[in-house]
Amino acid sequence: MKRLVLILNIITIAATTMAQTGKASTEKKTFSRTTSVSTDIKAEPEIIWQLLTNAPDYPRWNTTVISIEGKIAEGECIKLKSTLAPNRTFKLKVKEIESLKSFKWGDGQGTRVYTLVKNGNITTFTMNEKIGGFMFPMYAKYIPSFDQSFEHFAADLKKEAESIQNKN
Repeated sequence: MKRLVLILNIITIAATTMAQTGKASTEKKTFSRTTSVSTDIKAEPEIIWQLLTNAPDYPRWNTTVISIEGKIAEGECIKLKSTLAPNRTFKLKVKEIESLKSFKWGDGQGTRVYTLVKNGNITTFTMNEKIGGFMFPMYAKYIPSFDQSFEHFAADLKKEAESIQNKN
């Protein structure tokens, strides 16, 4: 039993370390799918927050976003076009914001959560999206994997935030 606990702890540490290097992971269930990515960024949370909450600026620094219309503020609606589905406009509601820490947006199909945690001179950025529902098994096979897109999003954010931090 102790050996099993030790092995599980090692796996958990490895998964956490992998996630913080910007490698996405996806957990699939019958009625949902959750994709996550996490990376350590050598920048202050204020810099990262400014990038994450300035919707019109996304296409400049983020290779996964074609456009975002609207304001990222609690209760507001935004229209997002991504490279993952360039012919579709996602209409999302900003559901919750805790300044400099987290925000979430989503629609009837899913919710994406952005989180920042300051650890000394490093800020850990995490993005997690859960999609699904009762009808999810009927259309799940038509939804592409988010892993690569999440990895690019995290890498782009890290690159831009660290570039800004280094200029300050």
